[in-house]
Amino acid sequence: MGIDKNNPLESLEHWEEDILKRYPDPTEDGKKKEEFRNYEDSHRVDTVREFYRLNHTFQTYDFVCKKQEELLQFNKREMSLWDAVDFLNTLVDDSDPDIDLDQLQHLLQTSEAIRADGHPDWFVLTGFLHDMGKVLCLFGEPQWAVVGDTFPVGCAFSDKIVYPEFFSENTDYSDGRYNTKFGIYSENCGLEAVKMSWGHDEYLYHIMKDYLPEPALYMIRYHSFYAQHREHAYDHLLNEKDREMFEWVKKFNPYDLYTKAPVKPDTTALKPYYEDLVAKYLPEKLRF
Repeated sequence: MGIDKNNPLESLEHWEEDILKRYPDPTEDGKKKEEFRNYEDSHRVDTVREFYRLNHTFQTYDFVCKKQEELLQFNKREMSLWDAVDFLNTLVDDSDPDIDLDQLQHLLQTSEAIRADGHPDWFVLTGFLHDMGKVLCLFGEPQWAVVGDTFPVGCAFSDKIVYPEFFSENTDYSDGRYNTKFGIYSENCGLEAVKMSWGHDEYLYHIMKDYLPEPALYMIRYHSFYAQHREHAYDHLLNEKDREMFEWVKKFNPYDLYTKAPVKPDTTALKPYYEDLVAKYLPEKLRF
């Protein structure tokens, strides 16, 4: 079977598995190959590489502006967070040979690990809803415009971004406005002035920005910005506020990466707590 040129990953789990390989748990010596889901390595590599080829080719400054204009109107659906969870559950990965957790169970694994460590309730809620932006897949958006490592557009692409060689096909790569270290930005201008590649992180940030504390918004908006929170590749764009807030992003990251497990959370027992938590911070209906 050939690779779908629009949605090359057989499932979103392929991208998440690739992240775990690139960023293994620092508390472990390194996972053994057999501990990962049992896909043929050559096929997995091909699909992930094709995903990033598309992502790096088409995530241009103009593309991001177009997607913001189109999708930040929030005219696709109006629904409660719980309706959004049910909607997202249609993304259950039928091709995964080892884990059959739906999206709700994955989100609960993340948030319950955060709660067990005694973090504030808004931090717990952030873990619970951090992937809600993936509903974009259900609105017909291609995977390369929904998931994947994120990065600034409007300035030179860092070689610390995964598969940097694919940026040579991006039209911004040879555009004098965008291909210098600062591009359209200025030194230490702050990330609020910087456009990020389009995906579920940026989308959900805009949905939640009026409801959650600032550290939570940074976690949502930049949790896939690995070139910065792992490699510090864009220090020249950050201001002091960004540096302070990125400490929260770093706190969140291990919960997102390393809490996946085949043990299903007891959703019936946990739901009353999360219903109260959601009601504390969010309105009854959200626009997507």
